[in-house]
Amino acid sequence: MSCGSPQEEVKKFLFRHLHPQVKIGTASDRYAGWLGQIYTGERYQGRITQRTKGVGELTFNEKFLPIDSTAEYFEHFPVLEIDFTFYRPLLDNKSKPTQAFQVLKAYQKHLQDGDALLLKVPQVFTAPKMRRGGQRQENPAYLNAEVFTRLFYEPATELLGPALTGLIFEQEYLTKQNRPPVTEMVAALDTFFQKIPKDNRYHLELRTDLYLREPVFEVLENHGVGQVLSHWTWLPPLRKQLAKAGGRFFNTGKQSVIRLLTPPGMRYDDSYVQAYPFDKLVEGMLQPEMILETVDIMMQAVNQGVVVNVIINNRAGGNAAVSLPWSWTSRLLILGRLLIAGPGGFLAVGGWR
Repeated sequence: MSCGSPQEEVKKFLFRHLHPQVKIGTASDRYAGWLGQIYTGERYQGRITQRTKGVGELTFNEKFLPIDSTAEYFEHFPVLEIDFTFYRPLLDNKSKPTQAFQVLKAYQKHLQDGDALLLKVPQVFTAPKMRRGGQRQENPAYLNAEVFTRLFYEPATELLGPALTGLIFEQEYLTKQNRPPVTEMVAALDTFFQKIPKDNRYHLELRTDLYLREPVFEVLENHGVGQVLSHWTWLPPLRKQLAKAGGRFFNTGKQSVIRLLTPPGMRYDDSYVQAYPFDKLVEGMLQPEMILETVDIMMQAVNQGVVVNVIINNRAGGNAAVSLPWSWTSRLLILGRLLIAGPGGFLAVGGWR
């Protein structure tokens, strides 16, 4: 879908025709708050579902479009992060498809050539301890290469084929009492990435600042695993995260991932309450420095021949699909630092050579 000039496409919230090494997408999709923006309302009349979600002491009513809305999403964006796979594997312990597999299979039916998915790997493979019976207990599936391969990697790659552009291993912040020493973490990651199938689509997001150090980066570099740069509550700024890695992009597939999540210092509950119902940019929530840092990293990635996937969450500013990307790209245009596709090819708006 093309509306004409690059500037007109951005105004229509069409982000598929940016520089070929710049991919903008969102963390999850199908939000009814995006109706009238990237989703055409009449297509889904009578097919909107809802669920209640508790956030702290509050309860919210979330509304979602049917899965076939994915086709319309990909008219606007080239990449989508799927996060429901974070909560359960694709196969159960008896190798039977789970609900997550069935939903992902439904997504796959609406993908076209060029559409790309980033899958979050189930947390059961990245959490040293899991909460069971009200207490945190040792997790036998933690960095278990055989179980990961059988219950997630093999069904995911078989189902999605070339549409699977990346696998994100997200390890949540580990408190001091639940945190393995750095040397133990390095050894565990090294063993895990040695044993799982060789693939150039792996990316690791560590939310514990203590682990953002050279011994860990050496493991990533040795195995070609990308470092996910995450704009998240308790992590250092994006620039500092990349600087800790010496400005290197480790993924051997020449892909990188930036995840724009919660504003610095803001907890999940507070960011969710501010962003809900995700239909507009919330005044004062979007961090200008986040945009500038993302631009700088994009430039570094492009100059090194690396594709950068920028994944935007509603909690980063209120609306991941429209208001935030429009604000983001419009500021880049003003800065004169974005390459976008024009009718005759790629037009340099400035900055990158």
